[in-house]
Amino acid sequence: MLLWITAVVALLLAAAAWHRARRLARKLEALNQSYWELRYDFTRLRSQVARLDPETDKTQAPAAPQGETVAFVSLSSMKKKN
Repeated sequence: MLLWITAVVALLLAAAAWHRARRLARKLEALNQSYWELRYDFTRLRSQVARLDPETDKTQAPAAPQGETVAFVSLSSMKKKN
């Protein structure tokens, strides 16, 4: 009898966990959708502002200086030699 009660309780706990996981998956999907919609709206609005006010481009972060070049440095050359 105890074995049946344990099995039923385990089954109920599994069903509750499955239900909660499905609910959290739906929330995560909605949150992900909202994030990408917000990113899209932000980019669209930023481009509209840039078209209306060309001075905003000058306030952006400056680009890397033209004289400097970035070279590849392998990690093995950075190892400390004992």
